[in-house]
Amino acid sequence: MSSELHLPAATAAPSPARKPRVATCSLAGCFGCHTSFLDIDERLFALAEVVEFDRSPITDIKHCGPCDIGLVEGGLCNAENVQVLREFRAHCKVLVAVGACAITGGLPAQRNPLDIGTILRDVYVERTGLAPGSRVPDDPELPLPLAHVHPIHEVVHIDHFLPGCPPSADAIWAFVTALLEGRAPPAGWGAIHYD
Repeated sequence: MSSELHLPAATAAPSPARKPRVATCSLAGCFGCHTSFLDIDERLFALAEVVEFDRSPITDIKHCGPCDIGLVEGGLCNAENVQVLREFRAHCKVLVAVGACAITGGLPAQRNPLDIGTILRDVYVERTGLAPGSRVPDDPELPLPLAHVHPIHEVVHIDHFLPGCPPSADAIWAFVTALLEGRAPPAGWGAIHYD
């Protein structure tokens, strides 16, 4: 796949000094979608020529500033995930749910039929081999778990969905470059796969 971007003049440079800003966010998931994003390899250099990266594994910025495109992987399993997602949505003009966990809850949602209180007791209190007096962690620094894992569209508006587990690097590249070029992102089944 070509690494050259052909952006229309209006999209490529909204003003002479400003490139479109792209940010990423990972919630409850395996970080596989971010790995696929990084797997666009040398095309990252072509992308860096036409965008400015905000919060992402490339910059290691923890809080998002105003962005044109935000990519979110992972579902919502705790209160911190919800807070991070709402803040991210507030800073992104276009928000893309990337991967199965963001779109459906993915593998983390496999716990949804179970009671979270029972799970915590089983793991931290009743499991064989635990130290006497073991208890469920309750440090105020720990985010409160949600009763169920939720896909992100249940909490904020999502502009686009990029399915896969994870989406391939080529699918992410095609999706992001289409958005940057002002085109509708590809939605063909050929780019979707689940590993």
